[in-house]
Amino acid sequence: GIGLAIALRAAKDGASIAIAAKTAEAHPKLPGTIFTAAKDIEAAGGKALAIQCDIRDENQIAQAVEQAANEFGGIDILINNASAINLTPTLQTPAKRFDLMFDVNVRGTFLTSQAALPHLQESAKAGRNPHILTLSPPLSMKAKWFRNHVAYTMAKYGMSMCVLGMAEE
Repeated sequence: GIGLAIALRAAKDGASIAIAAKTAEAHPKLPGTIFTAAKDIEAAGGKALAIQCDIRDENQIAQAVEQAANEFGGIDILINNASAINLTPTLQTPAKRFDLMFDVNVRGTFLTSQAALPHLQESAKAGRNPHILTLSPPLSMKAKWFRNHVAYTMAKYGMSMCVLGMAEE
């Protein structure tokens, strides 16, 4: 997907990339795993570290961030790409799916950014140019963006609100 495409492009420039995701074993609906992604990144010229991490678990997030920082001597960029999608209207959106989208999209983005911030601040002090890139849409309150999938749009907009708020901080 888009996360691997971003990683492969960065790998061409020799980037060191930690892949923190849940997919350590092949899944019938999702191609590849963190390990196949790591091999692809190394083949493209980068360094890779595969870390199995459930983005819904704050302890696993903290451990993954620390492992990446220790392995590569810091963190210069965080890419919040994890996202759960369920394009259903309100009456067809079970609470379990609603919770998953908010846990992964909003809470995961917030907690991962929070855990990475001290390392990104150290990167800035060292004269590098740290960033957080979050794959989320621009905020628009036009009803057409909510039509047919209110919960999903709200969850993605939650990611965008993290971007706006943290940029101001």
